[in-house]
Amino acid sequence: MPTLGAHALLTHSEGMGVTPAISPRLDTQASGSSFLVLSGGYARNDEPPTDSYANRWKRVGERVAYRGYDGAFEVAAYVALDGKGGAAHSVRIDKPGYPQGEISMPLVEIRHAGVLKDMAQNYPQPSLVLTSGEVTTTGPALLVAVWWGDAGVKHMSARPGDGFTVIDDYLQLPDNSGVQCAVAYRQVAAAGTYRVSWVGSPIQGAILWLFAFQSK
Repeated sequence: MPTLGAHALLTHSEGMGVTPAISPRLDTQASGSSFLVLSGGYARNDEPPTDSYANRWKRVGERVAYRGYDGAFEVAAYVALDGKGGAAHSVRIDKPGYPQGEISMPLVEIRHAGVLKDMAQNYPQPSLVLTSGEVTTTGPALLVAVWWGDAGVKHMSARPGDGFTVIDDYLQLPDNSGVQCAVAYRQVAAAGTYRVSWVGSPIQGAILWLFAFQSK
């Protein structure tokens, strides 16, 4: 059964960033894991990730631009399936367009997973409750949900339901701002169709992703 492995959330606040953006070093499995990375920040910093174990990263889905910022900010998602890992595993994203710019970069290891079985991405209009698209599994799976709020606020909450648990978030931003992000997971034991609803305050829109990883 796929299980949650190591995870981290790298953040650079606005004007305080550097290039490259490098995640904390994590101890991951030598083999048998898949890895998920998302990058939220300036569209000018649109490089794909690389990592210290030379995994092959593939973008999944389209880049999604935030509403209300004239296309200046976006989120993209990448996976490395059935990858290599080990001690002090880190991921980096170069920021050639604006090194000082804000970025949030969650990294999640999914152990015993070699298949991204399904993925959903949607962008609901502002509401108290925001619901993701659906993913369908054919057996046991590890589901990963990521929430990206879009309002110009510094302090907020984002709480998932439907059996999901938050593992990393960046919801209390500094005065110079940053990219809001929350990451949650759920382990499911059987085939089914799943979604997640987030309750947030203040009310805003959010780019939502939901991934379903299974074993080969």
